[in-house]
Amino acid sequence: MGKAHIGWIAALGIGLVASTAQAGDREQAQATVDTRAAVEQPKIIAWRRDIHEHPELGNQEVRTAALVAKHLKSLGLEVRTGVAKTGVVAVLKGGKPGPVVALRADMDALPVTEQVDLPFASKVKTQYEGHEVGVMHACGHDTHVAMLMGVAEVLAGMKDQLPGTVKFIFQPAEEGLSKGEVGGAEQMLKEGAFENPKPDTVFGVHVISTLHAGDVGYRPGAFMASADEFTITVHGRQSHGALPWTGVDPIVTASQIVLGLQTIESRQMEVIKEPSILSVGSIHGGNRNNIIPETVTLNGTIRAFDEGMRNDLDKRLRRTATGIAESAGATVDVDVIKGYPVTVNNPELTAKIVPTLQRVAGKDHVKLIDKVTPSEDFSYFEQQVPGVYLFVGVTPADVELSKAPSNHSPKFFVDESGLIVGARTLAHLTVDYLYGL
Repeated sequence: MGKAHIGWIAALGIGLVASTAQAGDREQAQATVDTRAAVEQPKIIAWRRDIHEHPELGNQEVRTAALVAKHLKSLGLEVRTGVAKTGVVAVLKGGKPGPVVALRADMDALPVTEQVDLPFASKVKTQYEGHEVGVMHACGHDTHVAMLMGVAEVLAGMKDQLPGTVKFIFQPAEEGLSKGEVGGAEQMLKEGAFENPKPDTVFGVHVISTLHAGDVGYRPGAFMASADEFTITVHGRQSHGALPWTGVDPIVTASQIVLGLQTIESRQMEVIKEPSILSVGSIHGGNRNNIIPETVTLNGTIRAFDEGMRNDLDKRLRRTATGIAESAGATVDVDVIKGYPVTVNNPELTAKIVPTLQRVAGKDHVKLIDKVTPSEDFSYFEQQVPGVYLFVGVTPADVELSKAPSNHSPKFFVDESGLIVGARTLAHLTVDYLYGL
């Protein structure tokens, strides 16, 4: 055997030893995650209950952010506060060089009065758009914060084992804001949440009522819809209700526009490509039975899973409203406010993490789920780097899913056993990515 062959065999042997050592380090890190996560479970539940009892609306998450920042600083992380008003960004540097993983949790609650009988139920009230409202974590963001606080403690306690860096992003105002306010994922990115260092990937989870506690739902590609808001103002000519021919009736015209908009979905969109939705949610006009008003305002939402279709819906909406108004002798102003983009899970990355999900939750508890029409500003993070957004079930096993109160309901209920699954999922995804999926 020649020297070249001997050298090749020796190199192969060294490579196998290194590969085996790497696999051993990964398995040891995975075991450490599970050991530490079990210890963290009571803390995660305690944090969740505390945050649930003290909910705060978007851009008002002062108490929540302070709780998060104090905890992260106690772990020795580099912590930046006041990002996009109340956001918190922390950096954990592992003991070895490697990739950068970002993990995100949203912090804001909703203007909803809680109707769940819990010892830690929210009694908070505040002012929202000129009205006194109750405040509740009706979408489960309290659980997201608590889970990520737990993940931070798990990973900080094993940082010497981590070949890379982890960024923890606690985000305000996912649920949207009043006009004129800024916040949320887009604003955090503008203020450098993905800088120094820039992540290679981003992961996030959202608790959901449509899965039982212990289940994890995933979907590659377009997962959650875009969300745009439209306002159509129909301008007619006011007249006496008994003399409609002397004016231009914006109520009848608006009614025709509402019906005309439905033909966009039923007759104009390529329904076999992607689903989409165009809904009118409110109509306002007039103040007396015998007066035809000057104007009527329509307000609604557009949802899509494809950016091309999203832009096409905008154009068709304007064309339909304008054409119908002109046929009646009226005019329209059409205003479309672009909201969150489509949430798109990177298909290749999603395929790679399925084994991790199955290891954490159990193969029977990992579900390939359908697209969903609500929207998420996690989409802005996924526009910057490949990422995956997952659903974690929190409906008790003995409750039929179709009867479980949905997210945003005043009766939304969380089976807290789902939280440890969510926390372990994020921690294991981080470790597996750092070691190379």
